[in-house]
Amino acid sequence: MAQLTTTVAHQNQNKVLAALTWLRSKSMYVLLIVLAALFLIPLYWMLATSLKTPAQTFALPPEWIPNPVATENYTQVFEEVPFGRFILNSFFLVIMNVIGQLVSVTLVAYGFARLRFPGRSILFLLMLATLMIPYQVTLVPRFILFAKIGWVNTYLPLIVPAFTGSPFLIFLVRQYMMSIPFDLDEAAYIDGANQFDVFWRIILPLARPALVLVVVFTFIDVWNDFLQPLIYLNDPNLFTVSLGLSFFQGQRETAWNLLMAAALMAMTPPLLLFFFAQKQLIGGISVEGLKG
Repeated sequence: MAQLTTTVAHQNQNKVLAALTWLRSKSMYVLLIVLAALFLIPLYWMLATSLKTPAQTFALPPEWIPNPVATENYTQVFEEVPFGRFILNSFFLVIMNVIGQLVSVTLVAYGFARLRFPGRSILFLLMLATLMIPYQVTLVPRFILFAKIGWVNTYLPLIVPAFTGSPFLIFLVRQYMMSIPFDLDEAAYIDGANQFDVFWRIILPLARPALVLVVVFTFIDVWNDFLQPLIYLNDPNLFTVSLGLSFFQGQRETAWNLLMAAALMAMTPPLLLFFFAQKQLIGGISVEGLKG
């Protein structure tokens, strides 16, 4: 009888523990859903404001659901300012910077990761040391240099530096390339391949997750950059999306509904890029964290 009572007590205890585990897991999901909803509130408010009339924007109490829905705000954005041209300008800068970073970063990273030459470690440390120099320190000298050679009010100051490589991206890709077995290089050399064949046919295909990181980081950095276009560009026809958003603020009253519509369109390309590259992006970051 005592043994039966003990067995029943153990069963009841297991049921209680299972119920507590289930409750804990469900409560965690509920907490995550609540936190996600809180983080989505600003995004929803941006979307709602972009569909409001000017009167609804400052209505008290606030109107969470626009009524009527002013979808014409999105077309009015292109009527107020040449926003389509700003988008094309930003895409042009993004494409050129992505090409420049892919060319320069992969070549330099391959040299540091796979080649053996005197002073390699010292050069690599010097490159990493440049990461500790704040951008603001070189801002004025770079502007003076570009002004002397006549590059101000052109895209050259925003494109050419990308072809010299980013130290952070070089470090990122170099760490990934070092995780690729050197046996592949030796096997390729035995088969008659040269350095370029190893780089182009073996290393680059295997380093695709790291290259995806380069593309995503470069895209977001160039697309959201406000300071450099503000400094180097004077012609409104050359302005980017980040500068174009400032057109809705200024001397006259800010058109918040149009500003929110323009900002929502401006943030759509990075979101789409992250959505489509999410799998490789997260995988690349995970590999860098484990093998870097």
